[in-house]
Amino acid sequence: MKSESVHVPVDGAVLSGDLVLPEQARAVVLFAHGSGSSRHSPRNRAVAAELRDAGMGTLLIDLLTEAEERRDVLTAEHRFDIPLLGRRLVATLDWLGARPGTRDLPVVLFGASTGAAAALVAAAEHPGRVLTVISRGGRPDLADDALPAVRAPVLLIVGGRDQEVLRLNEQAARRMRAANSLRVIPGATHLFEEPGALEQVAETAREWCEERLRTVPA
Repeated sequence: MKSESVHVPVDGAVLSGDLVLPEQARAVVLFAHGSGSSRHSPRNRAVAAELRDAGMGTLLIDLLTEAEERRDVLTAEHRFDIPLLGRRLVATLDWLGARPGTRDLPVVLFGASTGAAAALVAAAEHPGRVLTVISRGGRPDLADDALPAVRAPVLLIVGGRDQEVLRLNEQAARRMRAANSLRVIPGATHLFEEPGALEQVAETAREWCEERLRTVPA
């Protein structure tokens, strides 16, 4: 398994990421982190490890620069800027599409919190490049007008006790034209901190990805 730190130029900025590719990777999963989080998120790293065990590569990337993150901690001006985050995710998709080792791999977008909205915006812009979108405790409602334009199938994973986010996910699902599935993790709150909850998220994501990959021509 090959692991490297990568730097993606976009919008006059440089985004830092961690790319891990198993030998003969079946796909690459691009993680879009939520508000106040980063590529070092232990939750997304746990899910990424499960997906790598299934033969998928992972790219965990910060959609904000270090300076922007420091400013955002004080002002929260970037974390809900979905057009900005979406553009940067699109640029990262383009980077993967131009890079040896990933250019021929299907891409899964995995978004958490506001990162889910950015993932849906990117999927709407790149209908032929994205295999599927997975949202963990996400805010797909913030993708707004991009929702009906998404063509890739969408998996929405929400904690059963995260009632407001569950309501917003149900509303967003009704606006989508793409095939979608809402999976509720019983007893889980927004961060899936309850014993076994995150493991259920990872297993659900893995099974969903494997189902989608069976539709990809060999």
